[in-house]
Amino acid sequence: MKALTLLVTLATLTWGASTIGTVFDKTTQKPIPNAIIISGSKEYRTDCNGAFKVPASPIIGARAIGYERKFYKSGGRMYLQPFQPKALYLSSFGATHGKIMGNAKDIIKNTEINALVIDIKMDRGQIAFATTNPIANKIGAQELILFKDIKKFTAELRKEGIYSIARIVTFKDTPLITAYPQWGVRKSDGSLFKDKEGLYWIDPSQKESWDYMISIAEETAKAGFDEIQFDYVRFPDAKGVRFSVENTQAERVKAISGFLEAARTRLTPYNVFISADIFGYVSWHNADIEIGQRVDALSPYVDYLSPMLYPSGFNAGIPGHPDPVKANYEVVKQSLDKALEKSGTSPLAYRPWLQAFRDYAFDRRIYGAKEIREQIAASEAFGSCGWILWNPRNVYTSQGLK
Repeated sequence: MKALTLLVTLATLTWGASTIGTVFDKTTQKPIPNAIIISGSKEYRTDCNGAFKVPASPIIGARAIGYERKFYKSGGRMYLQPFQPKALYLSSFGATHGKIMGNAKDIIKNTEINALVIDIKMDRGQIAFATTNPIANKIGAQELILFKDIKKFTAELRKEGIYSIARIVTFKDTPLITAYPQWGVRKSDGSLFKDKEGLYWIDPSQKESWDYMISIAEETAKAGFDEIQFDYVRFPDAKGVRFSVENTQAERVKAISGFLEAARTRLTPYNVFISADIFGYVSWHNADIEIGQRVDALSPYVDYLSPMLYPSGFNAGIPGHPDPVKANYEVVKQSLDKALEKSGTSPLAYRPWLQAFRDYAFDRRIYGAKEIREQIAASEAFGSCGWILWNPRNVYTSQGLK
């Protein structure tokens, strides 16, 4: 890395107050068009020949979908290594539990797994590291500080060659709404809405609430995570709810895409990848299925969309496959194909969540080697930028993995 940086420094070309350079694929030596270049707090893109010219900055960031991210002290010839995260999900508890984390690292050592998705802002609003955010401390979101030194934690993952993705549960947050009820989703009678778990939701159209989530994401990016993943970045899938704006598709989509646009702007200086989790059925609909998620509207503001393609979650099946747990390959492949039709981007702009837990909706089958491999095969046939295995209990084996 030091030698490469020195080489690039020697090859630097500057003109006036600008820095120019070209980004190449480290493996093929071919230029990378549309790569992202970060200079200061602004985002730029390389042209069709991989070239760029940006305002001079002490540090230049570079990244592209399907590649790693890098930082350079100057321009010239830059090289990005192709990289596709193949991840396991770990809760904050799992990531800080010696046995669970040890098992995950053993799987990483012996299989194709090379990344971890780790809860940072959890489902119940707790933030798993010691944040400096005053609101988090005020509302009681620091009762479960599981990462004693988050920067050291990410540095150790990086040293071991593990790509780190920070999962930020966005608009489901009981502590925040308890303290700031004016930001909460309401029922038709005006009272605060609670979901089936008894948890409060933030109304995504309440822009005043956005700063809290984005600030936590910023602090997480500063800690060294490679990617920020926004989950529950949607309106609740519930009837009889009220928001601060009219409950229409246009307003819902505007709120969710607006949040992601604001988050991307704030996260730009850190050259961190940004992703968003979306419902599996979103891939199949032109409308937002009443939650504000539409792939064509969200894709401009993230590097990756991660549809949750668990066959057990497709309660109505998909066309031609009413029993989705018997059609693992088809559910994943066809859902990704449908999403791509709507976004018009690249297969590399997708990284699906895959099922690694026992079926709960159909025949109760265990998802073992066959079922996991079928899903992976579908994702890879589509050409996605990796995939993520989900098991809420963090119970993983090498079954189905290469």
